[in-house]
Amino acid sequence: MINRLSVTTIWVKDLNEALRFYTEKLGFEIRADVRNGDYRWLTVGMKTQPDLEIHLELAKAGARFTEEEAEQINKLLDAGKLGGGPWKTDDCQKTYEMLVEKGVEFLQPPTDRPYGIIESVFKDNSGNVMVLAQDKPRRQA
Repeated sequence: MINRLSVTTIWVKDLNEALRFYTEKLGFEIRADVRNGDYRWLTVGMKTQPDLEIHLELAKAGARFTEEEAEQINKLLDAGKLGGGPWKTDDCQKTYEMLVEKGVEFLQPPTDRPYGIIESVFKDNSGNVMVLAQDKPRRQA
């Protein structure tokens, strides 16, 4: 039986730039940085979730994609149609302010939603759109 997610992929335009964004701006830690020829297995993660890795991967032609497929993924990145998350935080406003100070581009400031969260939306340096969410206390019925 499947019982948890261990690795998820986020497509990026440049591995070194993505690594700097996720570690320096979001505060993630490097989990793996292994090279095999021209392939690089690069993962980052949050200290609070040691068993979850985020694989930062280039969409390029090779064993996994044709040239056409890689181009399609990169076009989706350029258009801001790919992303990850939602990322959870205990204080959306405070995290938003901290990330703005670090130069993270936000598309939406923290907004109270009727479905139980406060959310804001930001982009990584590859164009991925991410939701930052804070759970609100649930009302008892």
